Amino acid sequence: MNRADFPEAVRSLVGELKRLPGIGPRSAERIAVWLLQSPKADPIGLANVLQTAKETIRPCQVCGFFATAEGCGICDDPKRDEQMLCVVEQATDVLPLERSGSFRGRYHCLGGKLSPLDRVSPEDLRIPALLRRVDAAADEIEVVLALGSDVEGEATANYLVELLRGRNCRLTRIAQGLPAGGGLEHADELTLIRAMQGRRSI
Repeated sequence: MNRADFPEAVRSLVGELKRLPGIGPRSAERIAVWLLQSPKADPIGLANVLQTAKETIRPCQVCGFFATAEGCGICDDPKRDEQMLCVVEQATDVLPLERSGSFRGRYHCLGGKLSPLDRVSPEDLRIPALLRRVDAAADEIEVVLALGSDVEGEATANYLVELLRGRNCRLTRIAQGLPAGGGLEHADELTLIRAMQGRRSI
């Protein structure tokens, strides 16, 4: 006697859901069944929103944050301080800083951090674009390194310090108010405010 299993369409849905970060096989099955059976679910609406986001959202060519064809909300804001440039690992790291209200300058998202074990080298990051932005500044700017305090974040910060030293910038690093081994996404607003206020020269 054959064992009962989900139909192929459900198994395919579970397989796609398992690819999402933090979703294991059991969670993927629960989500799939909920999407298919719950009266509150709207799988067609979800599919449409996903498709629209995929088609319209792109990384900003300047800062690396999320942008649309109309532009980037950060780069297009004339009220931001042009003399301050905050370097973060990922585009999602911008949001905790913005929500804390502790920084009103510009951002530069690297797209990751140096990690030899994961085969992430300097060529894989948006470092050349950062150097061009610093060199193109009319006056000396402050470059704030707001990278995680884990081993890879420290290695990335040290690498950037060597590249940026002597260029048209003053280097600072956010204070180590962040938990060791953690990134910006795990910090609360007060920790981020204190870390930004307590940044130091390098």
